[in-house]
Amino acid sequence: MNNKANIKALTRGFRKAKAITKHFAKTFYFASLFLPPVKKQAAYAIYAVCRLSDESVDADLNKRSLCLDTIREKISQAYSTQPLNDDILYAFSNTVKQFGISRRYFDELINGMNLDLHKCRYESFEELYAYCYKVAGVVGLAMLKIFGASGTETERHAVELGIAMQLTNILRDIAEDYKRGRIYIPQIELQMFKVTESDIAQASLNAEFSALMKYQIQRARAFYLNAAKGIKSIKDLRSRIVVLIMKEIYSKILDSIEENKYNVFSRRAHVKLSAKLITALAILLKKETYEN
Repeated sequence: MNNKANIKALTRGFRKAKAITKHFAKTFYFASLFLPPVKKQAAYAIYAVCRLSDESVDADLNKRSLCLDTIREKISQAYSTQPLNDDILYAFSNTVKQFGISRRYFDELINGMNLDLHKCRYESFEELYAYCYKVAGVVGLAMLKIFGASGTETERHAVELGIAMQLTNILRDIAEDYKRGRIYIPQIELQMFKVTESDIAQASLNAEFSALMKYQIQRARAFYLNAAKGIKSIKDLRSRIVVLIMKEIYSKILDSIEENKYNVFSRRAHVKLSAKLITALAILLKKETYEN
């Protein structure tokens, strides 16, 4: 492609990535509005490819492996020097090269998505943590490159935030995941709280299930708390604000689950737009937001 065609393809790619983000990740899209334009577009490109990877494992059973192989090949192409005909892939390629985002993050992501094709139960939290790292922790590391932060401690906290958000997703989506044949809550912990798979299948809101959910929520909140320690190391103020908003809003999903008395079967826990706006305003007015 000539330079004019390159610019058009890049513009289309970022526009399509933005549409995917806006449709599938309302909280992330809301928070991303505070980013500078270049970082905003880059974040959309990364999210779009991550979302397409996730969608591939929820496709028709006979197509799942093929879809994931296709995504893997596309990511490989994005890191190569060969011409790209896919607009989103072109925007993604431009982003990873501009911000120096390692391919290993996306290799890990695909490995994590691949687990969903073959593994539907997790024996221990250690097993679940390894899965969460692959599908969410590495996304935090990729985004950190866009936000312009680095360092071992900062990266560790970015992974913790990714883990916290994935644990939140798991609790919010228990019913939906079960319909797909998956239970992410560790089997050891189900047994510890005397919650059976039949309880989940029958949407039993008994004392045992409530105790299990309290335990899971407490752990997710501990990850959010630890993750918060690394946010001040993000020097770019607007990027820091975005991470603060994401952390605060996403953690409120846990509040919603509690307010719904742990009923994750008949209603999907969410945070209303009004609450998101109030949360964002509180962060913008908070003195600590501007300190690093």
